[in-house]
Amino acid sequence: MTTELKAVLFDFGGVFTDSPFHAFSAYAGKIGASDEQVTDIVFGGYGIDGDHPWHQVERGEISLENAREDILTLGKAQGLHVDIWDVFMAMAENGGGLRSELVEYVRKIRAAGLGTGIITNNVVEFRDHWRNMLPVDELFDFVVDSSEVGMRKPNPAIFEKALEIGGLTAEQVIFLDDFEGNVIAANALNIRSILVDGDGEKTITDLDEILGLNSQQ
Repeated sequence: MTTELKAVLFDFGGVFTDSPFHAFSAYAGKIGASDEQVTDIVFGGYGIDGDHPWHQVERGEISLENAREDILTLGKAQGLHVDIWDVFMAMAENGGGLRSELVEYVRKIRAAGLGTGIITNNVVEFRDHWRNMLPVDELFDFVVDSSEVGMRKPNPAIFEKALEIGGLTAEQVIFLDDFEGNVIAANALNIRSILVDGDGEKTITDLDEILGLNSQQ
């Protein structure tokens, strides 16, 4: 194990669950659009932190219903009816459940004396739902939820906030996320990061190459 390492920080969606972006193909085909069109209308440029409605709702600045109305308007401008309620339904139909093998690995991380935390882009209206999917208080020392702190990945400020809350330095943590832009942003702060590709077992393998917990007796 890396001697200076003190904590492992995780994204939630796309790390402990399937990535929401994977459900877009079926929905885009249903409404006669491309994946790129739907992603742009719903999420804007996800690799930036701007004024798109989805960015605003993830920062807790507007309600989910207000974001829905604004996104409907953006879709209409391209001749498409893009309703985020339908998008969320497609995610539910095409997504998997919790990656229980990773949850168990987090328990190993904690048993080894390392800290754990979550840095998630989320919305107020989803807070109870996602937190009920796993034992947050048991597994994590802290959660940095974008809708609570008013900042979202890939803004460097949210990573700095997590380090401040955890009493950590960038060199003392590993960060896991399924979105490359967030990994790039973390790396720019000298935070060692792992890009999660959708395979829970591979995620554990990649992380264990650093931590070596599965080889310990």
